[in-house]
Amino acid sequence: MTVRISRVLHDQLLEIATRTPDREVCGLLFGAPDLIENVSETPNISNTLNDSFEIDPATLIAAYRAARTGGPGVIGHFHSHPNGVLEPSPRDRDAAGGDGALWLVIAGGRVAAWRSDRPGALTAVALEVGAL
Repeated sequence: MTVRISRVLHDQLLEIATRTPDREVCGLLFGAPDLIENVSETPNISNTLNDSFEIDPATLIAAYRAARTGGPGVIGHFHSHPNGVLEPSPRDRDAAGGDGALWLVIAGGRVAAWRSDRPGALTAVALEVGAL
């Protein structure tokens, strides 16, 4: 499966990650399973910002409530790896719930995508960047 994202949103993700290169940033992805239509940076409330992320639960709940009432669909989330490793970490894989959510990792000036297709596992998916 290929997931599409506009060049504008792709570059926005890179810019978000470069603002705080020493800590993980995170946010939500909106759209359809194969199309990222919008991104929204959210606070990282993790206690260890240099190597983990946690999206504020209130922000997450509000996004899902909005989707239920006609707002954009939440399709996953993004986060950065300040260590430059583009692969999901063991902590990322452990957190994967098998719910089909899209996981974007930003590291080293690149963005890559994975899908949580079963609990504890993330499967790489192609990310097509271009004009939409």
